[in-house]
Amino acid sequence: MTAVAYIAALVAVAIVVWMLIKKMDIKISLFMMGIVLMYVALIMGRKITVEGFKSTGITWLDPFQAVAGQFLSTLTSAGFIILILGGYTSYMNHIGANKVTVSVLSKPIMKIKSAYILVPITFLLGNLLSLVIPSASNLAIILLATLFPILREAGMSVLTAGAVIATSATIVPTPLGSDNVAVAGALAKTSQFAGLSTTDYVFRYHAIISIPTLILIAVVHYFWQRYMDKKEGNVNDKATVIKTATEEVPEGGRLFRTVYAILPLLPIIILLVVFAVNGITGSKVELTVTLAAILSFVIAVICELIRSRNGQETLKGTENFFTGMGGAMPIVALLVAASVFVAGLQSIGLISSLQDLMKNSSGSGTGFILPLILVAVTALIVLLSGSGTALFFAMVPLMVPLAAAAGINVLAISVPMGLAGNLFRAVSPVSAVIMIVSGTTEKSPVELVKRTSVPMIAGVVFMFILSMFVFLPMGA
Repeated sequence: MTAVAYIAALVAVAIVVWMLIKKMDIKISLFMMGIVLMYVALIMGRKITVEGFKSTGITWLDPFQAVAGQFLSTLTSAGFIILILGGYTSYMNHIGANKVTVSVLSKPIMKIKSAYILVPITFLLGNLLSLVIPSASNLAIILLATLFPILREAGMSVLTAGAVIATSATIVPTPLGSDNVAVAGALAKTSQFAGLSTTDYVFRYHAIISIPTLILIAVVHYFWQRYMDKKEGNVNDKATVIKTATEEVPEGGRLFRTVYAILPLLPIIILLVVFAVNGITGSKVELTVTLAAILSFVIAVICELIRSRNGQETLKGTENFFTGMGGAMPIVALLVAASVFVAGLQSIGLISSLQDLMKNSSGSGTGFILPLILVAVTALIVLLSGSGTALFFAMVPLMVPLAAAAGINVLAISVPMGLAGNLFRAVSPVSAVIMIVSGTTEKSPVELVKRTSVPMIAGVVFMFILSMFVFLPMGA
């Protein structure tokens, strides 16, 4: 690899990192840098490194042909799943099922009067609700309007309640998460994980790390918030909570509330049941996330038709499903942009160069170094930018080749890096969720981060050690 290629790679990576820190939309940057790197590769006399790539016959058009190919391959795999999930989430919002779920799951909280017992319970409940409302910011807004007054009435301090709410959407294992869909799609293309479904990735690998980590964080939250309240003496402090505009929960009887509370979770329930049946009986029922979401959508439409008894209005409302698909397109575009950028790095020979540099350390007992470096980089970028997923999506196409270069199992990279990004988001004073909770509770972001940092960092350390213990022995 020539000096020109090294310089081009360093400049391209530096530009992408700078845009991440500045919280700019990095999709165009990834596209542009990827294309530029492909042209550098062509000037060097190298070929464009994209699986199944066929030249147009006109060299200067080939990089754009590679971009078109990446769009096609992504949209027919992980991208399509993400679009369907975006549509289903949008339809759940339209029929009010998400609000019913939040209301039903939050109700038992009112019966608990111990402020500190509520800390771990609220944290775990918030993570459960993130299955329904995956956006950390949106979930925080809803919890501030619904749970925050209840927590204050139970005697919980403002900062404790704010910290628990700010850390609610973290690492709950879900096959509906776009990050998990992207990783499973990348792993399914390898010989080791050929045909791996998102459900298998989440329940076989992600969950064995994330669930123990969530339990540990809940416990640490309990002791840390109690310690900080005692230290700062602000158990009975007061704050004016800004009223958040929220729509009313749709009215209905017990049957309606039960059914509609289940609907947002129905795809996960279906996948869990099939996964359990396969594990117990040894059967080979193949139910994809896409199929589970479509089945759930059909069931939801039937339920809405029964509830409204208005066929025309119900069918008109299904348009929200397709509108939601369009709303998920930026995530798909980010995946494509990341693939183009990685194709550029591969074309100039950076990946093969890294493989040569790392192969000597393979099997020397230092396999944890690469995951540690990537988690550290993730921490730095997330703390500076406040984004917990942008870097992760950009790294998805690189995970498999980097793991192969280091001679380690790719799970030792994908799981800790993904979890670290989501956990560190609640430690960044510039993240959207921290800013929202800070503004609503009238506490500074720094004060809030003091409350979130210890539980989140404890979670990162624990999940990293557990990931290395579980995945490194599996080998590459």
